[in-house]
Amino acid sequence: MEEWFGDNYDLAASVAETGVCDHCLGRMFGKLGTGMTNDVRGRLIREALKERGKDIRAEEFCPLCENIFDLLGRFAEAAAEKINDVESNNFLIGTRVEPEIVQREKDLMERFALENCETIKAELNREIGKLALPMIHRPVEFKNPQVVALVDTRFADVTLDIAPVFIAGRYNKFSREIPQTIWPCRVCHGKGCDHCHGAGKMYPTSVQEIIGDIALEMTEGQEHFFHGMGREDIDACMLGDGRPFVLEISQPRYRNIDLDELERRANQGELAAYNSLRFVQREAVERYKAAASDKVYHVHVKAEGKVNKEELVNVALSFKDVNIDQRTPRRVEHRRADLVRKRRIHWCQAEWKSDDSFDLELETDSGTYVKEFVSGDEGRSVPSFSERLGIQCKVETLDVLAIKFEEQ
Repeated sequence: MEEWFGDNYDLAASVAETGVCDHCLGRMFGKLGTGMTNDVRGRLIREALKERGKDIRAEEFCPLCENIFDLLGRFAEAAAEKINDVESNNFLIGTRVEPEIVQREKDLMERFALENCETIKAELNREIGKLALPMIHRPVEFKNPQVVALVDTRFADVTLDIAPVFIAGRYNKFSREIPQTIWPCRVCHGKGCDHCHGAGKMYPTSVQEIIGDIALEMTEGQEHFFHGMGREDIDACMLGDGRPFVLEISQPRYRNIDLDELERRANQGELAAYNSLRFVQREAVERYKAAASDKVYHVHVKAEGKVNKEELVNVALSFKDVNIDQRTPRRVEHRRADLVRKRRIHWCQAEWKSDDSFDLELETDSGTYVKEFVSGDEGRSVPSFSERLGIQCKVETLDVLAIKFEEQ
């Protein structure tokens, strides 16, 4: 032991005299020497001390860990049973240790100024994991485990923390009467009341629920969350290739579900459709939310006066790479900061429909309020289509035709 234990024998003798078990004695010098467990290290330390005339034996009941290491097999079996009940590609073991034990260990380390020790939590995590590994048949993953079994060593109770499943795709919304996500009742905030007829929400379903409820059933997860790349108004349709989104399923029992089946089942209705489903990592959520993708819209506009065809076309063409200033619209000022946002109209083209109606197709920066660009919103959006046409106009229907985002 000389080559790795050096001049630590007097210190080891002092620690051993507290009556700690081999695990705890070895752990106090856990960073000295490699290729051995702490209990082996502890036995070797005692043997070396005995050779030097100090026969210091451990007490039958360890005053530090309370013989917790005698229960390693029980902990491992409990953890393996829980982990084997869920689907994952890897796992990790964690522990919750009696606070009094943790404090006693800290006091011992400080009392003897121990600098090469390991914590009891780290040892328990490692040793339980080693015993559980043959029973689980999955690799251990330290950085991004799909399932963590947290062993409460006080009661040998195990709880699972299962990493969410993230499914990316695109959706089309064909209905002008459903929102993108669940919209809790503004009166009861989801509890259920007369206003929402006990449903707890303002609308019967949503783009989120149509696919999320099916995914929840298939994964036997706990809850679903919907992360869209922006959102369209309830009365707007999302056409073309669809809007990118990430569906998050928390605490899934099964994670490798058949996405073709999920897509098929979600597409059986007429309100929305889904395509290009695939599994992604958590990082995709932030990437989608942070994306500032240009968008192409189609709007049907009603005018308050007679519209000249030629002038209509010329006004539309005048919005080529035009910067506009948009103050927070009145319709959303109750939930958005009152700011002036600078946006850009990349191009615009018009099609005359009747004396007082026409269609526009246009491409804009992400975050452009298209309805307000058309109407002017009482001077809050400048310049506006109404201003240049010289007639007050209002969007009657709006469709998103494209979101220009390249998948990675």
